[in-house]
Parts: sequence; C-alpha cells; structure tokens
Amino acid sequence: MLTVAPPLLAGDVIVVGNSSDDPFAIDIAFALGQSEDIADLISMKVFANSEFCPRFISDENDLTEIGHQLEGKTIVIVSTSSLTMSRNSLAMRNLLIARASKDNGAAAVVLVEPDLFYSAQDRGPRHGQGTTHFDRDIKDLKKFDGQPFSSRLYAQMLRLAGVDRVVTVHNHSVAVQAEFTEVFEGRFHNLIPYDLYADYLHNANIVDFDSDGEGLVLCAPDKGAREFVREMYAVLALPKAKFILLDKQRNGERDVEISLDPESDTSIDEVAGHDLVLFDDMVRTGSTVVKSCEFLKSAKLNRTVFAVSHFYASSEGREKMANPAIDEILTLNTLPTVLNRDVQGRLRKKLVVLKIEQWLARNLAEILELPRTRHDSLYHIDMSSKNPRFKRKIWSNDQLSSLRDDVPLPFQ
Repeated sequence: MLTVAPPLLAGDVIVVGNSSDDPFAIDIAFALGQSEDIADLISMKVFANSEFCPRFISDENDLTEIGHQLEGKTIVIVSTSSLTMSRNSLAMRNLLIARASKDNGAAAVVLVEPDLFYSAQDRGPRHGQGTTHFDRDIKDLKKFDGQPFSSRLYAQMLRLAGVDRVVTVHNHSVAVQAEFTEVFEGRFHNLIPYDLYADYLHNANIVDFDSDGEGLVLCAPDKGAREFVREMYAVLALPKAKFILLDKQRNGERDVEISLDPESDTSIDEVAGHDLVLFDDMVRTGSTVVKSCEFLKSAKLNRTVFAVSHFYASSEGREKMANPAIDEILTLNTLPTVLNRDVQGRLRKKLVVLKIEQWLARNLAEILELPRTRHDSLYHIDMSSKNPRFKRKIWSNDQLSSLRDDVPLPFQ
C-alpha cells in the first residue's frame, strides 16, 4: 500500500545562507518561522590557508549523534550575490555546505538562488551543448568556442555535492531551465514574479490608469520577453490595457537598433499619452532598455517605467539608465546589493525595490509542504527618500503601542 509522508514541520527545516550574516537569508528564515539565528546554526570556518570549511554547530558535550545531528532534516541554503565575495567563491561555498549537510545526515538539501549562477554561460561550443529556441548556426557556436558549458557543470556539481532541489527566480534561459530540470529530475522551480508586479502596479501610484486598464501599455522589448509580458497582461486582468512588442537588432555588444515588431498588437501611434511599463528579466549595461525607452518616448508617452527582476547595478548601467527616457525603475532584490544607496548612485531618485523574501518564503512553504507562512504581504518596499514618490510613514501612538506588543517586529 502506498503511504504518503506527513507534511514537514517547521522544525524539520533548517535555513542557512552561504554567509552567516546575509540579511536576505536571515529574512527568509524568519518568514518561515525559524527562531534560531543562522550564525547559531552553522559556522563559516576559513582555515589559515584560505580553504572554506562550513560546520553545523552541535553541543560539544553530546557524543551520541556524531555525524547524525541533521538526521531527517531538510537544509535550505539561501545563496545571493555579495559585495565582498565573488560568485565563484559563493558557488564553492554552496557545494561544501550541501556536502556538510548530507555528510551529517540531512534527508534533503534545497538551494535557493534567486539569480542562478552561471546562467549567462548557458551553451557550449558544440551542437547539443545547450537547448535553444533557434537553430544554432556557426556564428552562435563560435561565441562559445574554447569555453566550458558552465551552467551544465554547475548543475552537475550541485547534484554531486548533495543538492536535491533548486529554486530560482525568473530565469530567462531555455538552456539553463532544460539542464537543471534534467539534472534535478524535475525538482527545479523557476518562480516567475507575476503576482509581485501585478500587486504593486494595482496598489501603487507608479503608473496611472483606469480601473479597466485604459491609459496603460505593457511592453515586451523583444520576442524573448513576449511570453512573460503576455502572461503579465493576463494576471493584471485589465482588458483595455494595450500590449506593444518591440524588435531589436544587435549589431554589437552595445550597439542595438530598436523598431516596432510587425507582430505587435499596438502601433507606436496608439500609445501617445499613456503610461507604459517595459518588462525584462535582467539588465546589465542598460543599452537595450535605454534605446527601447528612447524609441517609445518619441510616441509622446506620459510616463515610462522599466520593470526588471535582476538588476545588475554596474557603473555603466547606472550612467545609462539615468537617461530621462526612463522615468522610474521597478526591480526585485534578487541581487540584494541593489538595496545599497551607494550602489544605486544617482538612480536612487527613480528606483524602487520590492524585497521578495516573504514571497520566496511563501513559495518555499508550498514546495516543501510546510504550514503557510504567517505574513500576509508578498513583499516590502525599499525606496530612497530622494524618489519623488517617497512617503514617510507616520505612526500613531496606538500603532506604535501595537507594534511594541507584536513580537517580532515586521520587516522594514
């Protein structure tokens, strides 16, 4: 007779980061109900020769569970980028923490990596090294000549180290999705943040539109983003909103030509006077998004917002996206360094960040069959006071008293 395992209890799940003081990992652990601090659960030892050796902390007087202290536990490793460590170093830490988990009895290891490492290296120099939605020609193969197929290697190394399941956010690469799905036998979860964007657009004043969507335009910058923006359109449920599809011709790494795609539902003349949200999964240099917004602004739009899941705040990107063709930037904190005001630079005047730890915790609870998390909100908003839409929260005495009585305090 087939038996069904009972749902996991919160105590059966241990959340750690690949650094002990990562606020992103700490917030996810808190949202899942973990009362112990990550620094009290795992020691991030580094030997004098610079080798990393994680160690799950145990009672030094307990000699009965040596090598078995994690028996039956599910270890969740939260991995994000850092200002102080390279992604290569963080990837190696993931491998060693996963192996430490399994070598001490863990039943399962889950890697939560919102911006999945090595996703840009999603093909190799030969046919069959990377799934694509197009036929790879000699020019595409040559781009990867002499390189490793790094995303496949990363998936295989994670699995070898003991990772059983991978959770990421809005990964754009068909090749990466195919590799991780195969290596992890379907236990790969690519969470798409439709509900986050829809909630914010409906409830914030970042764009202005009627209750049926009149006055709003959603834009896909290329055919690669079309499916995501189409689904975003459906989730928003605004029947009179418009959809516009652009086409880009890349003549070089930073040389991009933008035009209206012949398959676009809406012409460029029809968007005049509207507020527009252009969606994309990531931005690095900002060349494409700026060219796209400049092209769209020629149609006399009212307001142009760039919504992006993974924001690489490079100095080049900050300089380019300061362009007045972009009125505001809406992003997630999948790369938590974007919360740093120095990293934001002058973009802090038009940048708003949705902190997604609670949303991730909710999705993790569903994936791991845990009790529902205690927080109702999907995200928290981080916005500099330099942003014209910033409103300082004024607390009444009753609200402050309620907060003092409600422990722990909500996220800021």
